[in-house]
Amino acid sequence: MNTKETLINKLQNKSAKIGILGMGYVGMPLAVVFAEAGFNVLGVDPDRRKVDTFNKGVSYIQDVPTEKVVRLHKDGKLNMTADFSALKEMDAVSICVPTPLRHTGDPDMSFINSATDQLAKYVHKGMVVVLESTTYPGTTREVMLTRLTEQSGLKVGEDIFICFSPERVDPGREDWTTFNTPKVIGGITKDCADVAIAWYGGAIKTVVPVSSAEAAEMAKLLENTFRMINIGLVNELAIMCERLGVDVWEVIDAAATKPFGFMKFTPGPGLGGHCIPIDPLYLSWKMKEMNYNARFIELASEINTNMPRYVVNRVLDAMNDRGKVLKGSKVLVLGVAYKPDIDDVRESPALDVIALLKKKGADVSYHDPYIPIIHHEKEDWKMETVKDVMKAVKESDAVVIVTNHKAYDYKAILDSASFIFDSRNALSKIAKDHPKVVKL
Repeated sequence: MNTKETLINKLQNKSAKIGILGMGYVGMPLAVVFAEAGFNVLGVDPDRRKVDTFNKGVSYIQDVPTEKVVRLHKDGKLNMTADFSALKEMDAVSICVPTPLRHTGDPDMSFINSATDQLAKYVHKGMVVVLESTTYPGTTREVMLTRLTEQSGLKVGEDIFICFSPERVDPGREDWTTFNTPKVIGGITKDCADVAIAWYGGAIKTVVPVSSAEAAEMAKLLENTFRMINIGLVNELAIMCERLGVDVWEVIDAAATKPFGFMKFTPGPGLGGHCIPIDPLYLSWKMKEMNYNARFIELASEINTNMPRYVVNRVLDAMNDRGKVLKGSKVLVLGVAYKPDIDDVRESPALDVIALLKKKGADVSYHDPYIPIIHHEKEDWKMETVKDVMKAVKESDAVVIVTNHKAYDYKAILDSASFIFDSRNALSKIAKDHPKVVKL
């Protein structure tokens, strides 16, 4: 058998050793899926706190139950280390590292570059490497391929097999998980794709091959650009409806009754999470290199980025209407996670809402049942959640609902609050046209 056939055989009989480089929100669930399928999996992460937590038998990822991690570790199917040299023993490696933006708005490729450079020290003949981190089209070929082959002399598609397969993790979901969400895979060559399909197909329910790594990279960006632009559309609609004196939530619900040609999106205080606010800007940046302006992306980004400021201005106006000034007033922000019922604060608009309220002179506090501490990196301040949410509600001049966690007793909050600005329509079922409530 040639190298490709030998590797596919090892992957199919589950004797191949699997490495997951980056054990965060994407890497840990992926490692668990491979381990549950019968592979021996080693997570590699430079953060020793994660490794220590794992070795204590505790899951640090909300979507991965601790008991599952303990069972797989005890069975010898899942282990974790901070030692990159362990990669030399791996037959297959998935790279699942962050791809944030720099403060300038340009892609921060440092995590991908660092992970690839570490892997390049230990890459060997008969290895398949799959990049899962969302990035601009061309990254797999232009960055990974070059770094993994120029020093080793390995030939892609013959000695080493390189692919891109975008992560599709949506934290907090139980209906669509890493296991049953279809997995797009595109290789540098067809042989590369064949190997990765044999690997992922042995653990994930549905694998969707595409013709190239670039097609797979672009598919991921389309998914999140579609969402970003449509969210930008309804955010602008909310601004227009407020000026027209129309309830945007009623408008959206009415439009959503159409059984064809419409998909429901809802407005909010801004975009958050590790994908939607960031991924489309990778594409926009790439197109600027090619002298093309991605106008839809830029416009949607502008609207979505301005939503925290719009929310704060609406709060200020609503308090003025009630004879109060924002400066010096106690304002409680409810929910700082970027979406309901999760412990993820990445790119959350709540951080900007709080920062802007503070700049207006408000005495700001927050409560979130999932997030005990927040840190605004740009302005370098930290806050801790209030311990008694109902006491804080009663003592506040304004309550701003930024994240509509199910854990909140909204009836009790409505009864106790002086004034509520509801940016998520969380009170729709109990407070229609209530004098205490102003909706986005």
